[in-house]
Amino acid sequence: MIRITAAALLLASASPLLAETHTISPGEGAQERLQEALILAEPGDEIVLEAGRYELTDGLSLDVDGVTLRGASADDTVLDFTNQQGAGEGLLVTSDNVTLRDFRMENPKGDGIKSKGADNIVYTGLIVTWTNGPDASNGAYAIYPVESTGVLVDGVIVSGASDAGIYVGQSSKITVRNSIARENVAGIEIENSRDAIVENNIATENTGGILVFDLPGLPVMGGGNVIVRNNIVSDNNTPNFAPPGNIVAGVPSGTGIMVMANENVWIENNIASDNATAPFIIVAYTQAYDDPRYNPYPRNVVIGENIAEDGGTKPDLPGGEQFAAAFGGAIPPILWDGLSDDSAPPLFVTAEIPGVSLNLTKQGQSMADAQPGPMTAPSAIEKWDISGIGAPAELEARLK
Repeated sequence: MIRITAAALLLASASPLLAETHTISPGEGAQERLQEALILAEPGDEIVLEAGRYELTDGLSLDVDGVTLRGASADDTVLDFTNQQGAGEGLLVTSDNVTLRDFRMENPKGDGIKSKGADNIVYTGLIVTWTNGPDASNGAYAIYPVESTGVLVDGVIVSGASDAGIYVGQSSKITVRNSIARENVAGIEIENSRDAIVENNIATENTGGILVFDLPGLPVMGGGNVIVRNNIVSDNNTPNFAPPGNIVAGVPSGTGIMVMANENVWIENNIASDNATAPFIIVAYTQAYDDPRYNPYPRNVVIGENIAEDGGTKPDLPGGEQFAAAFGGAIPPILWDGLSDDSAPPLFVTAEIPGVSLNLTKQGQSMADAQPGPMTAPSAIEKWDISGIGAPAELEARLK
């Protein structure tokens, strides 16, 4: 009996060695072979996509924990969905501890790579793009983790999304870094999420560079504890091409970093240049809502040391030209709607960065009611403990 138990323990300890590598090559039948590998994989398995172009006509899905999907590189392994039937995602992941790396996805009819309820997921070394450039017919999101705990997005490139290039929603413990978001409506968006770090990214030629939003009516509410630091947010002046009705359809072209109805957001050490409406926009939620859980106002948004250059010259706002002219040709770098509630101060500015308030008096007012004037905001706030913010440290090992 003792020998049987020892043998069983030895087998159990060796089980990771039983993980398999499934190698897929492009060419005839690649769609079926790849989807079969995604279905039949076991936890710990790796699916390797050889170099080449994979012509795919249907979306892919993965629902097995602990799988790695790996290409040769984002330059060499291309998943081409140009002829995709239907409007689903290019790839849908609904399992935990998945790593997606080193391949390119082109022209999915819907979202690019979506993960839902997929905890401890890693996106790295990926490119997701719509090759026709900014267009309302493109999919909404390129990289799209939602309803997850533990998200690491590192070293991805996204372009052409008609909503957000990198979107993390209704999630917690998030890091988005070392990535490039270009020619999307929103470059990077953190929505209804907590404990997120957005750092060392380039957001350029989008409508809005980096957005931190909290919206009503969603299963997960109460976004906050977000750090936005060490990013380059430049030339985000692409005309808004979101389909009508999308929340980001209201984002002004020329937005650098925008915070709406969120709490505890710290913005520092970013370079925000050539964003024609404003480098920094802090606002309340603008629409009517009936969700009693929702707070539509920004709270404890901190704008620290940042470089803000050559912005505010052509605000994409009603009367924007006259607005800029009233401030000598460019509005100040921080644009605040002037709204707050009694739960916490809306805004702290710890650096010598000037701002303008629209001096609105109630949530939902339009720019027609604005009475622009110089902004005042307190500067003294204690630095937060950010030790619990960001993706779990154990996700780092998968980048090697």
